[in-house]
Amino acid sequence: MKATGVVRRIDDLGRIVIPKEIRKTLRIKEGDPLEIFTDREGEVILKKYSPIGELSEFATGYAETLSKTTGHIACITDKDAVIAVSGGSKKEFLEQNLSEELEQLMEDKEVYTSKENNEVALPVTKNDNKERKYNSQVIYPIVSNGDVIGSVILLSKEKDTKMGEAELKVVQSAATFLGTQMEI
Repeated sequence: MKATGVVRRIDDLGRIVIPKEIRKTLRIKEGDPLEIFTDREGEVILKKYSPIGELSEFATGYAETLSKTTGHIACITDKDAVIAVSGGSKKEFLEQNLSEELEQLMEDKEVYTSKENNEVALPVTKNDNKERKYNSQVIYPIVSNGDVIGSVILLSKEKDTKMGEAELKVVQSAATFLGTQMEI
């Protein structure tokens, strides 16, 4: 654990303010859920809660099924990082922070499909550095109780691949299913 040197007092309602610099560094926004842990030494640990992260094992199996069914790279994300990948490099995607463009797309609850190879590919992770790595993509937000909690993504590096209505329906079904699993 890393000390920040910041000391805050608990107010009369039991609240504590997390400094803006720490919230910015950890990408914690207003309304984000935090999970609270304690240990035997009396430490209280706050961790950004990822509802879809709770299903990471299930999401991994689902990504594998999507990849085998479509023949494309399948990724499942929460709001901050890729939590499951199949058909592609785990090192390239797994647990990598999402690009600002993808975060914005999810926040706007938009569906993205690049149908033509001449379209610019949306970067998935921050490591993409705006490089064009994918010739075709379909991105669908996972919505649970009206809130976006992640996304399902199909990617192809194949030169002549175009994502069509079938891929969009597969990704939509996956996102809808995962969203309903979080509501149960």
